[in-house]
Amino acid sequence: MAVSLAPQPTVAGSRVLAYGAARGDLIVPNDDLVGPIDSSDEWIRKRTGIITRKRASADVGVKDLALTAAREAIERSGIELETLDAIIVSTITFPYQTPSLATLLAGELGRPDVIAYDISAACAGFAYGIGQADSLIRSAAARNVLVIGAEKLSDVVSPTDRSISFLLGDGAGAAIVGPSEQPKIGPTVWGSDGEHWGTIRMTNSLTDFRDGKGEWPTLEQDGRTVFRWAVWHTAEKIREMLDKSGLTVEDIDVFVPHQANMRIIDELAKQLKLPEDVVIGRDIAETGNTSAASIPLATHRLIEEGAVKSGDVLVQFGFGAGLAYAGQVLILP
Repeated sequence: MAVSLAPQPTVAGSRVLAYGAARGDLIVPNDDLVGPIDSSDEWIRKRTGIITRKRASADVGVKDLALTAAREAIERSGIELETLDAIIVSTITFPYQTPSLATLLAGELGRPDVIAYDISAACAGFAYGIGQADSLIRSAAARNVLVIGAEKLSDVVSPTDRSISFLLGDGAGAAIVGPSEQPKIGPTVWGSDGEHWGTIRMTNSLTDFRDGKGEWPTLEQDGRTVFRWAVWHTAEKIREMLDKSGLTVEDIDVFVPHQANMRIIDELAKQLKLPEDVVIGRDIAETGNTSAASIPLATHRLIEEGAVKSGDVLVQFGFGAGLAYAGQVLILP
């Protein structure tokens, strides 16, 4: 006998309702890091644009950062907590392989029965989460979704690693995504380049560490390869994203790429031929590279500083380990 399933309701679109943020409580200037890598403040500023980075004290965990950002986003969104149906967290630094940080946060926030899961897409993770939230809402699987990018990268950095140690910071950024009568989040362009899987990597595995075959795993990268890939590949995908959204660079008000390196940000703006009046997120200068947290942190800073306004067209694009990438065009709340 044929079985017929009831059609599922759908929603026209989704939108970001509000942002929240949390940065590490310690300000770490370049001079504090240059000794072990035989470098200088001048070299780091010239190569990366970083002046300081925020890092968290030993007693501040990635959960604490995520919870602070989440609570601010929920409060600012004005939603009723019982209408929060899903929590998506992007992180590579939660110290437990399982259970997920998302389920822990669900309990802490008083919504222990919601959809809750972590994703591992590193610097592209927040944009991955926004894409998934948009899909959950459009399919009516969730009313409101909390998306968080949270990292304590200082836990996985070697002070002697010249490839990445001076780049990394700690923080969390969050957004509440809800339904909209008119779509205010455009199509997500996302994917990966697995042929470059090892370009940004851990120095060894947890099992190797367990078996005494190496020290605690830390991050390292092939900087030149990452730079070339990020500039050329990312610019191409952003053009594709604009095309799928029916927009051109002339329609962009705000550009917030992953805060990987100021030189990459500047080169992307050049490759895309962004108009001079486009506001560009440059949070990396004071916060450092916070991986999954970098896009929401940079966006939150622009909102707090009054550099952008409600209704502005924002282009966000994340890229990093995997090499994973993802981005959307969205309308600011």
